[in-house]
Amino acid sequence: MSWGARIIAAASSFLSTTRGKAIAGGSAVVVVGAAALVAAQGGSESPPPTTEATTTTEATTTTTAPPPPPPPVYPLTGLPVVDPAVAARAALAVKVDNVEPASRPQIGLNQADIVYEERVEGAVTRFMAVFHSGEAEPVGPVRSARTSDIGLFRPLNTPLFAWSGANPSFAARVREAGMVDVGYDVASGHYHRAGGRRAPHNLMLNSTMEMWAAGYGGGTPPQLFAYRAPGEPVTGGEVVSGVSIVFAIGAGSAPVDYIWNGWGYARSQSGTPHVDALGQQVTPENVIVSFTPYADSDVTDSFGVPIREAQTVGSGDAWIFTGGQLVRASWHKPSLEAPTQYLDAAGQPVRLTPGRTWVALPEPGTATLWP
Repeated sequence: MSWGARIIAAASSFLSTTRGKAIAGGSAVVVVGAAALVAAQGGSESPPPTTEATTTTEATTTTTAPPPPPPPVYPLTGLPVVDPAVAARAALAVKVDNVEPASRPQIGLNQADIVYEERVEGAVTRFMAVFHSGEAEPVGPVRSARTSDIGLFRPLNTPLFAWSGANPSFAARVREAGMVDVGYDVASGHYHRAGGRRAPHNLMLNSTMEMWAAGYGGGTPPQLFAYRAPGEPVTGGEVVSGVSIVFAIGAGSAPVDYIWNGWGYARSQSGTPHVDALGQQVTPENVIVSFTPYADSDVTDSFGVPIREAQTVGSGDAWIFTGGQLVRASWHKPSLEAPTQYLDAAGQPVRLTPGRTWVALPEPGTATLWP
């Protein structure tokens, strides 16, 4: 039976079953009309077209979770934080004597996160040892401050500053320069005189922990340097074995050498290994030679000679020794409170090895490279 005949037959059956029932006349007309339409189309054998269901698939967006933030590090070493309370405490900057030979061996230098070395008279230098992640007991010999210190401790966000006084003019400027004064004049109970050493090279800070526990306050220091990730190579460097520094043109009474030993830079001074009171040679992971001009201050020493100050604000050349390589860089410090930036030839921050850093501030032209 053709498709059209099937429809007509179905329509006839429908009409037969609905006789005598109350059906809307329109329904019968529709059915009969449909049958007539099929007959008029010549009884096509083809079934009516079917409508295919359309399936709509919504686009699925895959979201990749961002990588976890890097673990926190101590701001002055770049090493992973072990104790958050330690990471949050203030930095403690201590002025340490370096007169040859009376001040040696010093105590505590190897426990400092950062040590700055500045010229004071001739080729005589003095240290500012900055403690934050590590402790030392005792520290010294503690000596007097210089105005050169202001540009070094101001970026540390109100550190504790341990010192043994200064020229009255210098002392007044230092006290007004944004630090917490824990020097000998105001906190003498935290100091003692060491036996076996002559004054003034025998004043010692009792301990760093004692000073922090005293509750003097201060602010958490910011990160001063950029650091490389584990396994990240030094970029833009050249292999050299070390550096020799005399600090002042024509003055070489206390030359300093740093020689790469495979993991750090072993320091010698006046031709002998620079060891602390425990016999451990000073060997920081990084050495920065920040060539710094010095200028006469308006204060004179006991001989009437103007005391010179490091000009830490400005810019200049720098040699950065890290990972057995030298990166030739430039330093930039726009203000006393701004941290010094060290940029490579491409204008990018030089990235140090996580660990301790010694920063020397010699005059330009007073350092030479080892091969």
